[in-house]
Amino acid sequence: MTEHNTTITAAILVIGDEILSGRTKDQNIGFIAEYLTNIGIELREVRVVPDEEAEIVAAVNALRARYTYVFTTGGIGPTHDDITAECVAKALGVEIAVDERAVDLLLTRMKREDLNEMRLRMCRIPKGADLILNPISAAPGFRIENVMVMAGVPRIMQAMLDNVAPTLATGVKIKSESIDVELPEGVYAAGLKEIAERYADVSIGSYPSFGTAGRSNQVVLRSKDEERLAKASDEVRALVARLIAARATH
Repeated sequence: MTEHNTTITAAILVIGDEILSGRTKDQNIGFIAEYLTNIGIELREVRVVPDEEAEIVAAVNALRARYTYVFTTGGIGPTHDDITAECVAKALGVEIAVDERAVDLLLTRMKREDLNEMRLRMCRIPKGADLILNPISAAPGFRIENVMVMAGVPRIMQAMLDNVAPTLATGVKIKSESIDVELPEGVYAAGLKEIAERYADVSIGSYPSFGTAGRSNQVVLRSKDEERLAKASDEVRALVARLIAARATH
């Protein structure tokens, strides 16, 4: 559902010692960021916290109060250090227990006698939460209030995100324009600053990159207003053209 003239915001909370230690390289932040942008939700913050109850609870409470939605990844598996579900329940002040809905889902993939104590940990769901289905391995995530709790394994997280996305409110999608600039940033920085001041409703950034062909720059403009975006982009292109022409005459 799209809410016109409303900004829908989000934060990502990545949970796991393995991310902070560098043993595991996060693959979820970029995916979620692009996914949310494409459906009209603005990602405003990303936090990474260790597998420590106090850190997780504090982060969940801070982020859920500040943003429309919070998406957590990691810490909902069967091992002793998978404590996300318990921490989210504590943050929201609700009880947590084995949820028969989650048990039924796991039983579609295993025999009841194989559903041991540790596997049952994946069925512990805070009271009042809705399940987020997991078509990959059956063990669900969950949504409670504005907090979406998802797996850390990228393929499973992506499937969960597809499952929960249709239930989210979305805002007007942000459009973007990218302009390649074959000039040093220092040459066009002042002119770009003037354009940015005239178009406060357009986000304008300059991003250098270094490749095999040498250094290049790209100016990226983003806005919800297509007309203002087009005008600002035209001014950037005109600025670049003027500066290139001026350098050619020297």
